[in-house]
Amino acid sequence: MACKRAGRDPAEVRLLPVSKTVPVERLRNAYAAGCRILGENKVQEAYGKWQAMEDLPDLKWAIIGHLQTNKAKYVARFAIEFQALDNLRLAGMLDRRLQSEGRALDVCVQINTSGEAQKYGLPPDEAEAFVTELPAFSSLRVRGLMTLAVFSANPERVRPCFARLRELRNRLRQTAPDGVEMAELSMGMSGDFELAIEEGATTVRVGQAIFGARNTPDSVWWPGNASPGGVR
Repeated sequence: MACKRAGRDPAEVRLLPVSKTVPVERLRNAYAAGCRILGENKVQEAYGKWQAMEDLPDLKWAIIGHLQTNKAKYVARFAIEFQALDNLRLAGMLDRRLQSEGRALDVCVQINTSGEAQKYGLPPDEAEAFVTELPAFSSLRVRGLMTLAVFSANPERVRPCFARLRELRNRLRQTAPDGVEMAELSMGMSGDFELAIEEGATTVRVGQAIFGARNTPDSVWWPGNASPGGVR
């Protein structure tokens, strides 16, 4: 419905179910219903679920939250996608670990479009210089950009974050080095995915609208206050 209202083909927008805090038993039900990829914020939680569900080899995992360099080894073992790349040290660690595993990883560069100090991600004006360094890491396949909008129920505060990411992606398409794709716009969660689709999202990361409300507050994943408008 959101795509129809925005005049977009639903095939252009991928729904990424976000399964943080959801137990394995319920995720097996999601798999039975047709789900073949899940997004997780905490790599250790995701790694444990992957181990518990290795009997489902076509179930894939995307890490969508901030990653410390000492956890890169886990991502390199099992994830097919990492959406929160925002520093070169981490890029180097992931690349080395992936090469040792004989694997490659799709990545999105995380951009802080809200300007909030408590959020991870590169400032938009640092994105171009960062992206030009990424071809040095041959195991990372750069697919595009990701952002978290401001946590607000007010569309007039949320929408500009998505518009900034789209505009930045369009500029980077003109300057990105060979081997760096800028097709992906990962933006929008349970409370704001419709706005994100209107602004060009190619992936929306939806958790509570699929799996129901969580007992764990979003402040566990992001410092500061999180309003209902920003939940995944």
